[in-house]
Amino acid sequence: MLLKFNQTKERENMKSRKLGQSDLNITRVGIGAWAIGGGKWEFGWGHQDDTRSVDAIRAGLELGINWVDTAAAYGLGHSETMVGHAVRGLQRRPYIFTKCSLVWDGSGKISHNLQAASVRRECEASLGRLGVDAIDLYQIHWPAWKGAPESASPGSIEEAVGELAKLKDEGKIRNIGVSNFNVQQMQRAQQIAPIASLQPPYSLVATGAEDDILPYARSQQIGVIVYSPMGSGLLTGAMTRERIASMPEDDWRKRNPNFQEPLLSRNLQLVERLRSVSRRRVATPGQIAIAWTLANPAVTAAIVGVRSRQQAESIAGAADIDLTTAEIAEIEDRILPEAA
Repeated sequence: MLLKFNQTKERENMKSRKLGQSDLNITRVGIGAWAIGGGKWEFGWGHQDDTRSVDAIRAGLELGINWVDTAAAYGLGHSETMVGHAVRGLQRRPYIFTKCSLVWDGSGKISHNLQAASVRRECEASLGRLGVDAIDLYQIHWPAWKGAPESASPGSIEEAVGELAKLKDEGKIRNIGVSNFNVQQMQRAQQIAPIASLQPPYSLVATGAEDDILPYARSQQIGVIVYSPMGSGLLTGAMTRERIASMPEDDWRKRNPNFQEPLLSRNLQLVERLRSVSRRRVATPGQIAIAWTLANPAVTAAIVGVRSRQQAESIAGAADIDLTTAEIAEIEDRILPEAA
């Protein structure tokens, strides 16, 4: 049976903010479901234990987190299926955010498509895997793919957003969002339909969004949910050279420059410098890294991936940390010049 959206009172034990001009009040951190898609696909994180993944999501919800972000492409549908298992049977389900525009063939090869018919097919498939009657925030995952021009993909931003507007009118999605868009692409999307949110990468090792994307979103009252606030695990305090070396071959991070020299040494040094704040806060470097992103006034909330109950407990704690002006200055003075 499909889960109905429940507009009962939000949980009160975690801080929340309104997402842009939508009617969604979301907790400062959300559960990210990229990694639980597993391995054996282009951007996988290696094999994952599905039972632990479901338990991790439920642990985060029990702690008061009220939204989960996933995408059809994560694990080629597997992440959405696991999210569906995790929320099935709950008296009050969390908000479900997912994404479209990345499709795959029978061999698992991913391609990019912004045609209306493709967007509609993806939405219907996601609803089925998630087991819900409506998607609370449906986002265009990428405006283009792998650095190629937009013209390399079928369809267009305008065509895709137009179809999302129709899906919203039909009640299949509740809000429209975009991910990895620049300012000009957001402006084009806004000309077709209201945009509730933007999802950009943002962390101490990826600050490019500060230049114009975050200021623009704030000026337009577009909500911002940042992804990879801990640099895909680099800033957790648990990442080591040995751990990276032992990553399975189907973990995309093993091929990423940030996890290789010369950037790896710099990034591991960032963690040690974060510890000066985290020790005083009786927190972890990862929690401080998340809190730093949340201190930006343009940022509504942060997506943090979880693969275990322990990780869920840790990210929930990050939502309670309000860094002081002095702490932010210390972090930015000691870290950002080297992360630029």
